[in-house]
Amino acid sequence: MENYAEKAVKLLLENNLKIAAAESCTGGLVSKMITDISGASAVFDCGIVSYSNEIKTSVLGVKPETLEKFGAVSEETVREMSEGALRVSGADISAAISGIAGPLSDNTNKPVGLIWIAVNYKGNITTVKLNNSFSVNIRENNRNAAASEALKLVCEVIERDKALNHGRK
Repeated sequence: MENYAEKAVKLLLENNLKIAAAESCTGGLVSKMITDISGASAVFDCGIVSYSNEIKTSVLGVKPETLEKFGAVSEETVREMSEGALRVSGADISAAISGIAGPLSDNTNKPVGLIWIAVNYKGNITTVKLNNSFSVNIRENNRNAAASEALKLVCEVIERDKALNHGRK
């Protein structure tokens, strides 16, 4: 399995970019995975663990109406989380995650394993929806899958932008 944290740090270094993370269900795992890599201090700006809706609103600027209408685990919420992470940090790119790690669901009708990820780069937000269905180590597997997928998406977004810009020169 590819080490997406290693690849992300390498791409961030090569492109002189800084990253920030806004995490809910992963509880800082993306930040940990990035900072496990040597050289991360040159590219990692900050990680915000916004486990509660209050922090999503007060720190990241997620609108209360968004949380009320769509819930914390939604595409709309991770989009706003990704914007807030950039605003708070001044980083170039952000990754935001919110989901239901399990093994119990929250008080909504959303299933365990539902996770939304957003990567925000140059004002473009790319989102991914995961619907994991692990049968063992549910919480751990959901959190690891979400963090890995977020870092993979960071890599894809940077590589896609690099390819588009290279073609214009």
